[in-house]
Amino acid sequence: MNYLNCSREVLEREYSDLAKQFEEIKSRGLNLNMARGKPCKEQLDISLGLLDVINSKSEFVGENGFDCRNYGVLEGIDECRKLFGEILGVDYKNVMVGGSSSLNMMFDTITCMMTTTVVEGCRPWYEVKNRKFLCPVPGYDRHFGITQYYGFEMIPVPMTENGPDMDTVEKLVESDDTIKGIWCVPKYSNPQGITYSDETVRRFAALKPAAKDFRIMWDNAYCIHDINDTPDKLLNIFEECKKTGNEDMPILFCSTSKITFPGAGVAAMAASELNMKAFKERYNYQIISYDKLNMLRHVKFFKDYDGVKAHMQKHKEILKPKFDIVLSTLENNLKSVGVGSWTNPHGGYFVSVDVMNGTAKRVVTLCKEAGVVLTGAGATYPLGNDPDDKNIRIAPTFPSNDELQKAMEVFCICVKIAACEKILLK
Repeated sequence: MNYLNCSREVLEREYSDLAKQFEEIKSRGLNLNMARGKPCKEQLDISLGLLDVINSKSEFVGENGFDCRNYGVLEGIDECRKLFGEILGVDYKNVMVGGSSSLNMMFDTITCMMTTTVVEGCRPWYEVKNRKFLCPVPGYDRHFGITQYYGFEMIPVPMTENGPDMDTVEKLVESDDTIKGIWCVPKYSNPQGITYSDETVRRFAALKPAAKDFRIMWDNAYCIHDINDTPDKLLNIFEECKKTGNEDMPILFCSTSKITFPGAGVAAMAASELNMKAFKERYNYQIISYDKLNMLRHVKFFKDYDGVKAHMQKHKEILKPKFDIVLSTLENNLKSVGVGSWTNPHGGYFVSVDVMNGTAKRVVTLCKEAGVVLTGAGATYPLGNDPDDKNIRIAPTFPSNDELQKAMEVFCICVKIAACEKILLK
């Protein structure tokens, strides 16, 4: 039955049946968590060999003869820079390898731009009154948190099936010099799983910002995180920006956090010579060098880019059944009732669900009462403000398949209960 078309009497009976199911679910004492995109135990297990490639009897000298146990090499060892260069599709000389967190490198990048004149004639961002940042929505809450921390006005930009609405981006960026950047997750976006089209990437590269120090924060977190046999292809923003003379505009990020061990992986950024000069000057004051033993460990474990791709195939075999569970459960339980829509991503870590307008917070609350924890409603919008109260991010990776099936069934019941309540109260 379609809830939007059925009679009030029929919907009231449906709501009564759902309420009984909900009370039975609460009696089970479930404790299931889908709040964050954490790798599951099986994913972590496939990287255990990383712990064995270096021990007290190992050779610690890198390819340039540098002892990785010692201070030095701020930008990271060359063999690791080359590996990330292949992953990001850039010359390794444009790559800096950092600690375990790409989010930390993004925070440091914004911090540097806040306090340093990177482009001649521009002021550090902290001196710019009413500074603004563009935020494609729905998007990644931790991105928004960085610009919120530094007092930016965050301007939501709607996502389309091809990426951010570029008509809106171009209009805003080219008319307002207080707009200093935009957050992007260009491949398998968080949470929708959208990959930017070639046209979108080319339009980004061809931007003519009013602010000469406008920067595209290109967080390519899921650049090799495919979950099916027809993976999306993303055009190389760095190469496209070279063609348009905008080489300084993009700053690329990625890490092995969801490839090996979160919190013990390796992160990297890539940027133009101008940008990197400014960033390294800041890093010179901040740290002498990052964990080169961990860099060497990753290089020895993967050996080369083909080794990384083979490793990602193992992740794919673990994750695809999880995404299948989510999508099939949504299809079987919500399609006919007409109160939800969702994405069908080819990779990444999330499925984005739009429930009936005005019910997302209620769905999350109901799920919590039933023992299923979700990402908070509104988290995918700046300041947690989803104007339609409809978007919910599903993170299927962490629970076991059996737990995930149970959690998704609970989720669907809660979506239907919230929708019935909304319609019946009209």
